[in-house]
Amino acid sequence: MTQTADPGPAPGAQANHAATDGRDPMQTLAGCNRIVVVGRTGSGKTTLARELAEVLGVPHVELDALYFGPEFSTASLEVLRERTSAAIAGEQWVTDGNKRAVRDLVWPRADTIIWLDYSLGVSIWRLGRRARRRTAQLSAEAARTGRRGALPRQLLAAARGVLTALRSHAGQRREYTRLFAEPANSHLAVARLRSPRATREWLARVSAGAASSGR
Repeated sequence: MTQTADPGPAPGAQANHAATDGRDPMQTLAGCNRIVVVGRTGSGKTTLARELAEVLGVPHVELDALYFGPEFSTASLEVLRERTSAAIAGEQWVTDGNKRAVRDLVWPRADTIIWLDYSLGVSIWRLGRRARRRTAQLSAEAARTGRRGALPRQLLAAARGVLTALRSHAGQRREYTRLFAEPANSHLAVARLRSPRATREWLARVSAGAASSGR
């Protein structure tokens, strides 16, 4: 069942399908055992997924951690898919990420999608804050160790993140609206959150429900 935290969908968006079992993740996460948090770069997917996993007492699977290695190395597609399959083999988990390369593995196993559909301004602001924090950390580490090789790469990665957010803003909204309407995804209950404030209020509500149910 797709729910939305504001009065209506974004311009051009369509109403999404209802999950076949009638679950309502906007109000409660009862029956939501395998959750995927999606959204644009900089929307805070990993932070929310980690908080949800802690609230529910289930493992958190960070897809980026399965893909990226030390010194900005990346896993091959085969390795990424193997790691992902192993990480989501359990019956309860919360994961985050938009990686198309493993969507065919993750979404069929999932039962719930939390969609952080924020404005472009929110994503850009958060990316800038993240880049400043990470640059400060790398600069301090470089001053301590004398190794400055990672700093230019981090600055480039930050710039790429901003460009990715710009390119994906409208396209991702159209893509997810289409995907949620596909019969193959009819088993997914979708909660669409349109602002950080809506997400905070939603998290407080479902966290209280999880605590009262003893989950």
